[in-house]
Amino acid sequence: MNTSIGKYLFLICSFIFWLFLALFSSKLIVDNLTSGHHYSNAVFQLHYLKNSGAAFSLLQNGREFLIIVSIVATTLLFLYVHNHIKYIHYISVSFIGLLTAGIMSNCHERIVLGFVRDYIQLNFINFPIFNVADIFITIGVVALVVILLFYKGR
Repeated sequence: MNTSIGKYLFLICSFIFWLFLALFSSKLIVDNLTSGHHYSNAVFQLHYLKNSGAAFSLLQNGREFLIIVSIVATTLLFLYVHNHIKYIHYISVSFIGLLTAGIMSNCHERIVLGFVRDYIQLNFINFPIFNVADIFITIGVVALVVILLFYKGR
């Protein structure tokens, strides 16, 4: 199989897998929390919150703007892969798949629900409540920055 086609397939499969995982976990956790089940320990607790903004409660009620930014960011990341397919390494493709799945999971919730479902609250630090898609976005961004800084072109 042509390595370019393999990378495209890998990106699509990675994106679909992580997107499904983010959406499924949000639905499962929120369904359990709204039916009275709760979880808490010294590190974190599950606490459901409807977030109409972005990270750190920025852009509250900026739903349309955040949807547009999400779609543009995802499109640009996919175009980046397309334009650099011969030179980009599979590890970069995997992190782009993770990042775009996180972005589009939150975008999907904004479109369908009108807000993002956040539910993970850290107990050992004062930090905003977040969700699995936010974790994917953070890991994707940090990994891609490290790759760009230390492994140019991978």
